[in-house]
Amino acid sequence: MENLGALAALGVIGPGIGIGILGGLAAAAIGRNPDAAGDIRGLSIILAAFAEGLGVLAVVVGLLAIFIKPAAG
Repeated sequence: MENLGALAALGVIGPGIGIGILGGLAAAAIGRNPDAAGDIRGLSIILAAFAEGLGVLAVVVGLLAIFIKPAAG
């Protein structure tokens, strides 16, 4: 139970990798079709915000697990 907070905080790794892959693929898509740059950029910003939200949620759960101790019963 002591390491539960650190384990939950590791959830930031997944969204970080996902945003990196998203950025690379969006840049490649814009390079192949520059006329669709606006649509690709808008969609990639929305998807990055979703992934970043998951990372923030993982940090909050990790902090809650670290600082909130269950009542002794």
